[in-house]
Amino acid sequence: MARFRTIFCAMLAIAMFATAGFAQLTNSLTVGKADMKSAGALAFGPEGILFVGDSTGGVLYAVDTQDRTAGRAPADIKGLNTKIAALLGTQADQILVNDLAVNPISKKMYLSVARGRGPTATPVLLRIDATGKIEELGLGNLKHSKVSLTALPAPDAARNARAEAITDLAFVDGKVLVAGLSNEEFSSNLRSIAFPFQAAANGASIEIWHASHGRFETNSPVRTFVPYRIGQEQNILAAYTCTPLVKIPVSSLQAGAKVKGTTIAELGSGNRPLDMIVYSKGGQDYILMNNNNRGVMKMATNGLGSLPAITAPVPDTAGVKYETIAALKGVQQLDKVDDNNAVILSLTDGSLDLATIALP
Repeated sequence: MARFRTIFCAMLAIAMFATAGFAQLTNSLTVGKADMKSAGALAFGPEGILFVGDSTGGVLYAVDTQDRTAGRAPADIKGLNTKIAALLGTQADQILVNDLAVNPISKKMYLSVARGRGPTATPVLLRIDATGKIEELGLGNLKHSKVSLTALPAPDAARNARAEAITDLAFVDGKVLVAGLSNEEFSSNLRSIAFPFQAAANGASIEIWHASHGRFETNSPVRTFVPYRIGQEQNILAAYTCTPLVKIPVSSLQAGAKVKGTTIAELGSGNRPLDMIVYSKGGQDYILMNNNNRGVMKMATNGLGSLPAITAPVPDTAGVKYETIAALKGVQQLDKVDDNNAVILSLTDGSLDLATIALP
């Protein structure tokens, strides 16, 4: 009986701790208008909390989706851009899907969308359920919190650098990792922001060896990244345009630090990475990355910790090997649904199509 009471008390303590942790996160959010100027990069945190990057406003939002019931992946949808346009009362050519994220609990898909083009476009958050129903998350009455980023590029800066203030997000060990650009001399930036939000420091400046360009670079933003543990160390695997893959320890991302990433692959010039996920199959971990010009790449992660750094010019590819998944064409957005499946948005002849696929 004593042993039973001990086990019961331990279980109760764990349950109370989990409930308290959940309350701490949700209690940091309040209902009100989320005054987003844009809606870009998305990432999920605990308990259905969705993080949204607003590059134009220079703000990171946390949104309580109140979506915590287990479910299944959305049904396939042909012509999703047309259906979104009809919902929002516009034309398909006035719709731009900036990012997608799958709620790991409900499997519902969330989209950040621009209604219109250019600086006057209206930000929209959408949700798609298992039946294919599309609904808008009204920004006027949303449970959320926000934190303003510092040291941002000016809105009228050359090459519209402000639009790249937030290029990708991930939630890791109680913090939101934010990739993008700053207004500092070394403008490539990675921020680590504790959640619940208090304040956002300037972040770390990132320097990498760009093998296809044959030089060190400090002003190219990370386009997409995934957290990945190598041995006992949490890293991010970051992909850049033209297409270096770089390993960066999360512990190095201290405010004001200058960090030199380790280039472990050159995946080819004339290419922009769009999304990355990590998954396991047959006892092996893989990275799946879609690109604007080199299709969908599959890379095994074994040996990443022992790969030598690339420090010389590379005319084609080097480092981590990849295979191209020929059956996946025109993939614009990609996210993991579960251990066996991913969801993709692919563009073919002007039609943006949603499909759930088996992980290759």
